Amino acid sequence: MTEVAEAESLILERMPAWPPRAVAIGDSISRVLAETVRAERDQPPFDRVTMDGIAISHDDWAAGRRRFRVTGTQAAGTAALELGKPGDCIRVMTGAPCPDGADTVIPVERLEVSGDDVTVAADAVVATLQFVHRRGSDRRAGDVLLEPGVRLGPAEIAVLASAGKARVEVAARPRVAAVSTGDELVGVDEPLEPFQIRSSNDFAIEASLRRMDLAEVTRARLKDDPEAMLAAIRRLHESHDVLVLSGGVSMGQFDFVPAVLESLGAEIVFHRINQKPGRPMWFGLSSGGKPVFALPGNPVSTLVCTTRYVLPALRRAAGLDDAPPERVRLAGDVAAPASMTYFLPVKLSSSDEGVAVAEPRPTNTSGDFVSLAYTDGFVELPPGPRVHAAGTVARLFRW
Repeated sequence: MTEVAEAESLILERMPAWPPRAVAIGDSISRVLAETVRAERDQPPFDRVTMDGIAISHDDWAAGRRRFRVTGTQAAGTAALELGKPGDCIRVMTGAPCPDGADTVIPVERLEVSGDDVTVAADAVVATLQFVHRRGSDRRAGDVLLEPGVRLGPAEIAVLASAGKARVEVAARPRVAAVSTGDELVGVDEPLEPFQIRSSNDFAIEASLRRMDLAEVTRARLKDDPEAMLAAIRRLHESHDVLVLSGGVSMGQFDFVPAVLESLGAEIVFHRINQKPGRPMWFGLSSGGKPVFALPGNPVSTLVCTTRYVLPALRRAAGLDDAPPERVRLAGDVAAPASMTYFLPVKLSSSDEGVAVAEPRPTNTSGDFVSLAYTDGFVELPPGPRVHAAGTVARLFRW
C-alpha cells in the first residue's frame, strides 16, 4: 500500500514538461510564464512627477525664496521643459516628466496662485526630491522583472505590457481526457432509468482543471466493456497528453480499468493509496510515456484525488512555482481512521484573532458529492490519532 506522500512524489517525478508556446499578451492571462522578462528601459524611464503642483529648484527654496513665477506647464506625455532663471517654476501634472533643472515638487494644496505668481504656504514643508519618482529607482534597463513559473495575473500582465512584450512564452496546456466509466452512467441531458445515474465525475474533473487553467479538457464516457474500453482508451491516448479516468479501478467483477491499461502497455507505478477516501487510485505511464490517472468512481473520491494528485502534477508540468502548504486549525473534534490518511471536507472561516479555521463538513458517504457544495476544500489528517482535537493544525487543499 502506497502512502500519500510517496504517491505524490512518485507522480511528480514522472510528469513531463511540454514545450512552451508563444501567445499574444491578451491570451496569456492566467497562463504560466515560461520565459525570463527583462526591463526594456529604466523604470520609471524619466524623473516622474507624483503630485500636481509646481516644480522648482530646491536651491531657490534653501535660499529663502517663497514666491515663484510660472513660466510653463508640464503635462504628462510631453517632453521635459527646462526650468529658467532663479525664481521660476513650472506647473506640473502627476505622471509628467520633472522639468530639467527642477528637483522638487510642491503640491497644489500648499500654493496660493495669483495669475502667473505662486506663493507657497508659510507652514509648507519642502524637501529636495519630494514628489519626484527618480528615473530607474524601480528597475534598471535589463533587470529581471518576471521569471518562469509565475502565474500571469493582473500585476504580471501590466509588467509584460510595460516591458513591450506583445507576445510572451507560456507553458503549454496539455490535452487531457476526463473519462467516466460505468454502465450506470448516462449523459446530463439524456433520459434516465431508475437504476441509472447521471455522469458527473467527468464534469468535476474538467471543472477542476479548467478553473486552474492547467489543461485543455475533453470529456468522455465509457461502458464497462473491456474490448470497447480498450479501443476507446487507445484512441484517447493517441489524441491527448494525459488521461484521467474515473471508476473501474477497485476489485469488483466489473472493474476492468487496470487490466485494460496494462494490456495497452501501460507501466503501473502504484495501485492503491493508504487514504480515505480514494484508496483504490491507480497511476502509471502509458507505453508512450503519457501520465495516466485512474481514480475511484465514487464522486467524493474522484474530486479529492483530482485535487490532491492531478492538479499538483499538472502544476509541476507547467513549471509553476511551488506554493507553500496552506494550514488551518480545526474548528471541532474529528474522528478519523487511525491507520490511514483521512481527507476531510471543510468550510473555511477566520477567528477574531485572524486565524484561518476549518469547520468539518464530513460527507455521508464517498458518493455524497452534494455535501461538497459550499465547502472550500479538504484538510489532510495523517494516520495515528483516532480523534483529531479542535485546534489541531492541518494542511488545507482548496477545491
